Amino acid sequence: MSEVEVPSSSGPAVGFWASLKEAMHGTERDLTGLPVKRAIFLLAVPMVLEMVMESIFAVVDVFFVGRLGADAVATVGLTESLLTIIYAAAAGLSIGATALVSRRIGEKDPERAARTAVQAIGLGALLAIPISVAGVVFARPLMGLMGGSPWVLEQGVRYTQVMLGGMGSVLLLFLINAIFRGAGDAAIAMRVLWLANAINIVLAPMLIFGVGPFPELGVMGAAVATTFGRGCGVLYQLYRLARGSGRLQVRREHLRLEPGTMLAMLRLSGAGTAQSLVNTSSWVVLARIVATFGSAAVAGYTIAMRIVLFALLPSWGLANAAATLVGQSLGAKQPERGERAVWTAGAINAVFLGSLGVLFFVFAQPLTSSFSPDAAVVDHASHALRIISTGFLFYAFGMVLTQSFNGAGDTATPTLINIFCFWMLELPLAWALSGPGGMGPSGVFLALTVAFSVLAIVSAVLFRRGTWKLRQV
Repeated sequence: MSEVEVPSSSGPAVGFWASLKEAMHGTERDLTGLPVKRAIFLLAVPMVLEMVMESIFAVVDVFFVGRLGADAVATVGLTESLLTIIYAAAAGLSIGATALVSRRIGEKDPERAARTAVQAIGLGALLAIPISVAGVVFARPLMGLMGGSPWVLEQGVRYTQVMLGGMGSVLLLFLINAIFRGAGDAAIAMRVLWLANAINIVLAPMLIFGVGPFPELGVMGAAVATTFGRGCGVLYQLYRLARGSGRLQVRREHLRLEPGTMLAMLRLSGAGTAQSLVNTSSWVVLARIVATFGSAAVAGYTIAMRIVLFALLPSWGLANAAATLVGQSLGAKQPERGERAVWTAGAINAVFLGSLGVLFFVFAQPLTSSFSPDAAVVDHASHALRIISTGFLFYAFGMVLTQSFNGAGDTATPTLINIFCFWMLELPLAWALSGPGGMGPSGVFLALTVAFSVLAIVSAVLFRRGTWKLRQV
């Protein structure tokens, strides 16, 4: 019997479907007491579906905005590059929240886990206000720095203002879902993204094209739909925390500041944010390099990366499952179990992404052409997709390994790996290949693939050393 099956007199098939139902509804089992593969299954199914929902956010906007032309798609792409800086702050806070909450749950201390969740949400709220205000005020000069065309600076900037102004919803959505994942309540995090995405998918075309009673807002309509959908997701998250139907219940007595917990959160989150900033700032620079080759190149790069994100974000579900199990295993004094979970999740991820990489390489042209009728845009996009997909097998292990360091509370190691792979290797290589090397945008795509492949190899070597098992949080 497979480890993802549950005992059943009706055989393995019924066992699988029973496990799937348990994963979708949310398991109440102690994950540190289950076989590793079963624990991964129960966590990974809702986490993968959660990440699928997040990836749909990325694809929906480009799918509908692509009908407005290359400049509109370039607006989305350049704005997304700016948003990666905000995502870094959200990811940093999420790393700290997941590591601390999962460790407390592994120690069988749900009260401390709930208090930790409150500190994390408080930090997220404090960060959200100045970021949102600054985003609205400086949207135009920021897009100018990114190399936006005159149309982007005059018409598309409204999309940027709405997206940057709504960054509070992004921060809190990422952060509170990380709390749910750390607690093992992955099914709740999944439902949050279902709700937010459903609202976005319905509203986006209506607001972009002015369907029925809705105003025709053009590219700005995509931003309004996305921000509103995410905001509704945050309200649902807070409702579930207060309701307390999962492993965490935030009650009134938890709503107080704890300097010690906040400092621990800041230490982990600060290193996690630095780690994410290293990664995401490299995306900003890459987008800027691509922008020197015109709007068609930027639009093609944007479409290719949205398709890649659609593939990679579900894989982050497996990576997040491994990180949660590492944190809970360390809290339960079972480090070897955490290590087994990481290599198992990495192998599963490699099968998934490796297969998808082959499909993307073969069908790059029809995939990218569905997003834009512009032949030049499709040419750039399909070329980028083929180059990037050749590294999917490496990405699979790299994603799981770096997240697992974070789950253990060892945020310094992946930060140093990111600095080496993205700043010291990827960016100089992208500039050299695309400019002096004469490869144009293809040089950027190749540099990206090389950097992520090296990251996977370095991460595997350092993970095997096992120093992460000694981390205290």
